[in-house]
Amino acid sequence: MAGVEGSSEQPEKSPSGRSENSGATGDLSHLEVRAGGPPPFSLDDLRKGIDEVDAKLIELLNTRAELVVNVGKVKRGDGTPIYAPHREQAVLKKVLEASRGPMLSRTIEAVYREIMSGSFALEQPLRIGYLGPPGSFSHEAAQKQFGSSVSFEDLREIEGVFTEVVRGHVDYGMVPIENSAHGGVAEALDAFRRYASDVNIYAEVQLGVRQALLANCQPSEVKRIHSKPEALSQCRKWLATQYPKAELVPAVSTSRAVQIAKAEGLLEEHAGSAAIGSKLAGQLYGVQVLFENIEDDPNNVTRFFVISKQSAKPSADDKTSIMFTTPDKPGALVSVLRVFQDAQINLSHIDKRPSGRTNWEYTFFIDALGHRDSERMAGAIEAARALCSDLVVLGSYPRGQRVL
Repeated sequence: MAGVEGSSEQPEKSPSGRSENSGATGDLSHLEVRAGGPPPFSLDDLRKGIDEVDAKLIELLNTRAELVVNVGKVKRGDGTPIYAPHREQAVLKKVLEASRGPMLSRTIEAVYREIMSGSFALEQPLRIGYLGPPGSFSHEAAQKQFGSSVSFEDLREIEGVFTEVVRGHVDYGMVPIENSAHGGVAEALDAFRRYASDVNIYAEVQLGVRQALLANCQPSEVKRIHSKPEALSQCRKWLATQYPKAELVPAVSTSRAVQIAKAEGLLEEHAGSAAIGSKLAGQLYGVQVLFENIEDDPNNVTRFFVISKQSAKPSADDKTSIMFTTPDKPGALVSVLRVFQDAQINLSHIDKRPSGRTNWEYTFFIDALGHRDSERMAGAIEAARALCSDLVVLGSYPRGQRVL
């Protein structure tokens, strides 16, 4: 009898390898090409197998969505935040460990971030504030982190992102904090000094800065290139080689540069106007990509913080960001740093800004590996606090695992 253990009867299989009466996806390894011979199935057979898998994927995605809806009900009932970075990190870790290829890990992560974005929309719509204008790298970081199923708000200034999070007009804010080539972002550090008691760092995002030359003309016609001075600097060698005679025109942002290049092209048929910016900006403003990845340093990364009024729970790999001011006396900074050394806590970043209160007095910012709730970190923070004029923990959050 079919289905009884030990029976010699086998269910008929479709081209995908699935039993016709089976609900499982099935093993597609039998579709591999035979060495030295033709494929065992035709292209139509293989496509039918893919169609079967797609149908099962949709069924499973909707089953997952039904669970997500119930999760949203529970969260709204007990006030649990909809976006939980520690849970996001755990989900991504599990699915990446479960994958045995050939799908790239980067692709799987992108797919799951979009699935989680759709989950946010089912649980409760989220609004994400970012440093605009649309098409900026902050916008790109927000999209890659939260997916396309949430709402994005262009807030124009870094301080505006902070104020709108504090007022509750947006759920989370995306702010740049450091670039690997240019160092700390002064506006963000200063904003933390003003709003440290009102917001928390909730997550960390790392974005690879990929510059593109965008224009609605042929590459040989480019005579003028607009962009933010930092972006022009990041592409200096490439520009000197490819466009040594082009006029380089500074703009307030890469997104604005793309808008200017498009407008000049519309006003004058052979204006030869181009811009350096993100591919996202080109898509948003209708400007074509002439060349991708023109940055001189392919390892250029900008680090962002997601800020929130909530505090993140511990994950398997956390950072804690701390802001402090030391007394004006010899060895004051060294004494604070030694506390973390003695506690065997690694400091991954240090920066400083004028305190804004007294000339030549500075506020320091450090990132320490570990969560503030751990016994070791909590003890080190209290010991450091005793040595400082003031000390504020800006947040503990999951460390960014990969560059998006």
